[in-house]
Amino acid sequence: MAVPFLWKAAVLVEKHRTGLLAVSCAGLFGANLSYHVFPEQTFKLWYQCWTKGQPAELSEKLCSLFHDVLEDVGVKSMNCYQPFAAFGFYPVSAGIPWLPAGSLVGIPANFTSTVEDRQGIVNRVVVINGREVDWESKQGLALKEALMFSPEAQKFAIAREIVYLQSNSPVVYAALPPACLAGTCLSGVAVKQLLGLYSGPRVLRGIYNITIAAVGLVGYFLAYDAVSHALDYRMDRKAATISKDYARGGVEFFNKILSRNRTLRTLLGKQGEKIYAPSGNLFPRYWFRLKHAPYTSRRDLIVNILRVPQA
Repeated sequence: MAVPFLWKAAVLVEKHRTGLLAVSCAGLFGANLSYHVFPEQTFKLWYQCWTKGQPAELSEKLCSLFHDVLEDVGVKSMNCYQPFAAFGFYPVSAGIPWLPAGSLVGIPANFTSTVEDRQGIVNRVVVINGREVDWESKQGLALKEALMFSPEAQKFAIAREIVYLQSNSPVVYAALPPACLAGTCLSGVAVKQLLGLYSGPRVLRGIYNITIAAVGLVGYFLAYDAVSHALDYRMDRKAATISKDYARGGVEFFNKILSRNRTLRTLLGKQGEKIYAPSGNLFPRYWFRLKHAPYTSRRDLIVNILRVPQA
């Protein structure tokens, strides 16, 4: 029963392949872009920081810092970018500035911490490997130091998110899956016609279709990683070239991330050794995938920018 049904489904797909491809591509694009179109109803609910059952509010200091960064980046329509208090330890963002809903930038609580007052860090319960982090232990002190950023590093981290939104990166990411799907389908049909497989055995056509689907999936992963690396470097470069202070903040920011990862490698034990390299970079989750550019190379990019004399 199952085999005849599959063949009938294959014939149906073959007959209406153009329409199904168009609908599939549009659906993929819309699904990937949905939380950027409605960031207030989706993204913010997921990343909002809560305290005592209420949404946490950003301090005046962080709001002022955010607006300073908007001015430094050269944002003209500042009302299109809204900050909010996010959980976690690094800024996050979503949205498309030129749409009615605008965009949101989440700023974490540890950005309020200073050398004198580290309440944004030590007043939080962090559980790693099933145990609460002792902030006064050797590893706790190292982690606490890695999570505290200077104003320059904070500005760089926020500027990266603003550049990410400003350059329509969410649209680029959303367009990638449908582009790969369309490319795989169209090239698969063209090669099938070229080889004359439409008049060949059904089994051979089935094997060919499975092979093309597998090649297309691997191609998508490689394309996604390549685009992600290019955008990472582009955002880092743009944020670092705002001024020397931003560049120095960028070097500090990535050094702190690498320090945090080395500390987590120790705290997580064997699991940490599988996730983090001794340098602090992330190991690829799968043997052929590395979603983001290595932190060391991103830091070195900014170090090279600092070495270039100003005109």
